Amino acid sequence: MWTKELFGTDVYHLVSAFIIYSMLGWLVESIYMSFCNRRLTNRGFAKSPFCPIYGFGAVIGYLVLCPLRTDLFRLYLTGAVMATVFEFLVGKLMLRLFGEVWWDYNNKPCNYKGIVCLESTVAWGFYAVIIIVFLHSRVMDFIDSWSFSMGSRICTLILGVVTVDYIIQLMNVLHIDISEQKERLIDRYHEFKTRWY
Repeated sequence: MWTKELFGTDVYHLVSAFIIYSMLGWLVESIYMSFCNRRLTNRGFAKSPFCPIYGFGAVIGYLVLCPLRTDLFRLYLTGAVMATVFEFLVGKLMLRLFGEVWWDYNNKPCNYKGIVCLESTVAWGFYAVIIIVFLHSRVMDFIDSWSFSMGSRICTLILGVVTVDYIIQLMNVLHIDISEQKERLIDRYHEFKTRWY
């Protein structure tokens, strides 16, 4: 699986870059919001330092925008528009699934329904330039500095921890009692065991 090629690179590099950008996005967002709120603020949905919207945005953005890397003006504009559309679509999906968006731009000038705003659009353009022109090659060098076997184990571990963390947080948001689900699974296991053994 790790060596299968997608979009001109292997799954291992795509997944590793996704993890790194998700963690970097969480770090930048948490520092910025901690500064704005004047107190430590975790900007992730879950407890782990991970914001997958940044991971998906950066990896997809890189794959689409890489051909524009020599034209900074077009790169900036296309990156700003693409990221804003992506943020809007994720926000609408969250509204449909959870009834709320986990960010709020209502107090920002030039916002649309609190989901997107001009300030963020301007920032997304700069992020696109930074990622495509400066950061992505360094991220790839960092990934290549690890052996494949060690890197793939680290990726599997991180994704496992994040998946469990997100499942627990989703269960909390959806008001699903974890202990009740655990008991139900144990009961089903015992039913299965008595039926087949």
